[in-house]
Amino acid sequence: MAELVIKAEGVGKKYIIGHQGKGGYKTIREQAMQHAHNLYSRTRQMITGKLVVEGDEVEEFWALKDINFEIQQGDRVGIIGRNGAGKSTLLKVLSRITEPTTGKISLKGRVASLLEVGTGFHPELTGRENIFLNGAIMGMSRTEIKRKFDEIVDFSGVERFLDTPVKRYSSGMYVRLAFSVAAHLEPEILVIDEVLAVGDAEFQKKCLGKMQDVSESDGRTVLFVSHNMAALQSLCNKSMVLSQGKISLPLTATSEAIAHYLEKIFVRSESRIADRKDRSGLGEVRIIDFKMTNEKGEVQPVFISGQKAIFKIYFQNIKNVSSLNLSAAISFTNSEGLLVTVLASDFLNFYVKTNSDHGCITCSIDRLPFSSGQYSMNIILRNHGVIQDWIKEADIIDVESGDYFGTGRTVEASHKSLLIDQNWKYE
Repeated sequence: MAELVIKAEGVGKKYIIGHQGKGGYKTIREQAMQHAHNLYSRTRQMITGKLVVEGDEVEEFWALKDINFEIQQGDRVGIIGRNGAGKSTLLKVLSRITEPTTGKISLKGRVASLLEVGTGFHPELTGRENIFLNGAIMGMSRTEIKRKFDEIVDFSGVERFLDTPVKRYSSGMYVRLAFSVAAHLEPEILVIDEVLAVGDAEFQKKCLGKMQDVSESDGRTVLFVSHNMAALQSLCNKSMVLSQGKISLPLTATSEAIAHYLEKIFVRSESRIADRKDRSGLGEVRIIDFKMTNEKGEVQPVFISGQKAIFKIYFQNIKNVSSLNLSAAISFTNSEGLLVTVLASDFLNFYVKTNSDHGCITCSIDRLPFSSGQYSMNIILRNHGVIQDWIKEADIIDVESGDYFGTGRTVEASHKSLLIDQNWKYE
């Protein structure tokens, strides 16, 4: 039986979030008095366990709660979950960058982690100096580091810039060298976050191959966080799913974890569109259903950037209007409440002229141009230009990062952008 190398028992991580209180700006004297009071309050918290900060509202936020799992030597474990699920916090706890609030983590062996661009390297030092610095931090002797030095440089491909301060590196060069150092300095546990998305497709493939090799050949353990389901499926023999700081699916086969994630990530409104009361419009023609399908006509909860998406608006002629001249529109709003785009049939002078008592208006997008995130949809149905039915927040489309441009690069969710086909050239 493989040896146990990581064990998490009842791990929780709590943060205290401060919110600015009311009252506007304060004088220096007032601020000094408030800080003195807050210091007193925090001292009392150590005794009573209660915190009251004058002038501010505070909130306890549990980024992780009651996390339990065991990982064996040589396992390649994927950690799956939406942004904010607690994945990065868990990796920071496992890497001992931050201490858990509750529970404990037991680790056997050295841990090398690559959690975000910039961690682990000193910007003023050269690439060469940072290799030796990282090795020393991991407890390796200079002789051990020298033995691995050429292999690290060759894998990273930054030999020409080895004596350049890393602050002058591009993000791609930074990640190349940082991953190479983390993977080659013989850690028993290798922890990698989403940071590999910065690299090009060829280097990502190279990294995945290296992680698989060190696991299978050297018996090292790999923990890997990514939104790239294909990469997780390719590398990880086991995965777990996190949701709102808790484990929603314990360690299992990666294919099962991905299926669970895609199924559970999307939460539809319990009320059917036909039953919605919060709608406006004349009401002679009403929206009775709405579906989102792939090109095979299969309803799916999560779409991938660049995938074909089909939106179906089902309507009913409630008042038996004799002549219909229908147009439909769907607007998309991101998680910050900003209007992203509008699909409207009348933009293309497309109208449905029918005497039928019911029907379906379909809009298809060959390549869904949304970056990763959730988008709320408002749906409007008009007859002869008059609003018949308008349902706000009728549904939500959940989008995961995909290879939209066909280059192996995905766009970070933080960009919150529309993806647009483009051509570049130098003249």
